[in-house]
Amino acid sequence: MVSFIPMFILFGLFFLSVPIAFSLMGSALFFYAFQNVSMDLDLIMQHFIRSAESFPLLAIPFFIMAGSIMNYSGISKRLMGMAEVLTGHLSGGLAQVNILLSVLMGGISGSANADAAMQCKVLVPEMVKRGYSKGFSAAITAASSTISPIIPPGIVLIIYALLANVSVTRMFIAGYVPGFLMAIALMITVGIISKKRGYKPDREKKATPKEIFIQFKDSIWALILPFVIILGMRIGIFTPTEAGAVAVVITTLIGIFIYKELQISMFGDILKETIYGTSTVMFIIIAANVFGSYLSWERIPHKLTEMLLQFTTSPWRMLLIVNLILLFVGMFIDGGAAMIILAPLLIPAAVKLGIDPLHFGIVMVVNIMIGGITPPFGSMMFLTCSLLKIKLEEFIKEIFPFVVALLIVLGLLTYVPSIVLFLPNLLN
Repeated sequence: MVSFIPMFILFGLFFLSVPIAFSLMGSALFFYAFQNVSMDLDLIMQHFIRSAESFPLLAIPFFIMAGSIMNYSGISKRLMGMAEVLTGHLSGGLAQVNILLSVLMGGISGSANADAAMQCKVLVPEMVKRGYSKGFSAAITAASSTISPIIPPGIVLIIYALLANVSVTRMFIAGYVPGFLMAIALMITVGIISKKRGYKPDREKKATPKEIFIQFKDSIWALILPFVIILGMRIGIFTPTEAGAVAVVITTLIGIFIYKELQISMFGDILKETIYGTSTVMFIIIAANVFGSYLSWERIPHKLTEMLLQFTTSPWRMLLIVNLILLFVGMFIDGGAAMIILAPLLIPAAVKLGIDPLHFGIVMVVNIMIGGITPPFGSMMFLTCSLLKIKLEEFIKEIFPFVVALLIVLGLLTYVPSIVLFLPNLLN
């Protein structure tokens, strides 16, 4: 039990609202300073620095930068136009656009928080102007942002692939069907709510094939980018890290030469956003690696695996337990950090019970994302409420139907593995 003390310290610091990276470092340093005194603390700092020397992790700043360039280059605006012609005629037109925009954005931004922040600034003011309540607008923005990390190239997918030692390309491909299912579930929910409340379509009638074609022609460069990235990795033209660099180059070229909205003067702000986003994620990853050295030293994953296997030998029961754990943890911890902390602990038990690590990874990501919009502490809940300046009570009242819809999808993904594995196995 003594070996679990740093774990208790970690969660204690979380509840005291200490930043995640400092919580991880503090609990790990407690272990090496007071429990495992045989190791020189200088070695811990070496491990801290060495954790950043990872070629695959370079993909993260590249994809963050690509997402930032999208917002300055007109790509996001054209994706919103495409979403509007496809779904604007449905009940709750702008809310449907909100969901489809997350699907289209997810392939490039790869971040739930980035997607939610962008839509809060761009789409929600227009929704409120057209009669949607602020609480409903915030709730659907947060709920739809859970799709972004599932549709490749999500940053959390990259982190899991590195931790579980699975193919990043296969992980990306596995995200498509779950992401689309989440979108369909949310769109059905929006349709039901909108009919009850009288939220009208954004367009009087369905877009004509000609209108769709014109908008598609204007948006085509934005739409093909995710497929270029996946295809390039699939046929071996570039690695996942190089794919991030390719995404930066392509979005820059599109913004400067095709849409002609990206100016050289904008790169100062783009670089600031990239550095801030990268430093936050990387500091958490590095601190988690130091914390991971404590886990390895004390064989915590092995002990946890033995505990879980004593409790159950059924993979289905194991998945139910993991779902409950992850939904709870996702309420308190950001998606990337939760993945870094929990994946090394849970993957050994899952593999031992015969659960495919690819399937397990998608279940983990979806779980953590749903936790991020679930009261009382979901991170996307706080982000949208703070950006839109609304009370938490308004958000909580509106988010419940969307959480239920996403939990139904989670149940399907958990207990019908072929939904996740179909595409990766087909393209293997």
